[in-house]
Amino acid sequence: MKSIEIISIPVTDQQRAKEFYLALGFEVVVEAPFEGDKQWIQMAFPGNKGISITLVTWFETLKPGSVHGFVIKTDDIDKDIADLTAKGYTAGPAEKTPWGLFATVIDPDGNRLSLHG
Repeated sequence: MKSIEIISIPVTDQQRAKEFYLALGFEVVVEAPFEGDKQWIQMAFPGNKGISITLVTWFETLKPGSVHGFVIKTDDIDKDIADLTAKGYTAGPAEKTPWGLFATVIDPDGNRLSLHG
């Protein structure tokens, strides 16, 4: 084994979630139907050849809103909080910790992400 490739984010509405993650700066890597009525939406930050996310609705035991602690590195946490808040998303405030500044961001399904600056 050598790396983490894809992290599944449980959502109720893939298109609504996709818009949120686009607002965070992700881009769509793949969006395609599979297994009949399912939709594969895979997203990553531009130029990222490493870890990506997929917006999932089909895992019965992976409930929307159950992700906590997904950390996203940022160069300007205050600007990102302001941008997300202006777009109507729940973000911030930034809190100082021994490991840097952190701010909670909540996606439309209640998944809690952390910005780290």
